[in-house]
Amino acid sequence: MEVVSLLENLQFRDGNPIAEPLKVDTNGRVLRFTLKPGQSIREHSAPSSIFYVVVLQGEGMFAGGDGQERKVGPNTLLMLEPGEQHSVRALDEEFVFVGFLQGVPPELKGRSYVEAQEEQSD
Repeated sequence: MEVVSLLENLQFRDGNPIAEPLKVDTNGRVLRFTLKPGQSIREHSAPSSIFYVVVLQGEGMFAGGDGQERKVGPNTLLMLEPGEQHSVRALDEEFVFVGFLQGVPPELKGRSYVEAQEEQSD
């Protein structure tokens, strides 16, 4: 059994949010996202997996496939279908959530979708 304290050793940075891999193997990935107030992750999707999100700290706005933004806070569970476009932005405080994906596409082994999206935009 592995144990991870989800709100310890949080790191934030100026510029882009952090998508920290907490566990990556052939069965799936667990990523902890940390956003400073006002930071955002532009619209993207997880094409081959449902994406489960659990909000741990702060408040943010998530937009799903319908484009409607929803305000979410701690103890909220979001479920996005494979390929569903989504975006997120932190409101006036640090925003922390954990994302769970099934499987790992070969081109993303050891990287997060955010990192891959950043490379595509360069």
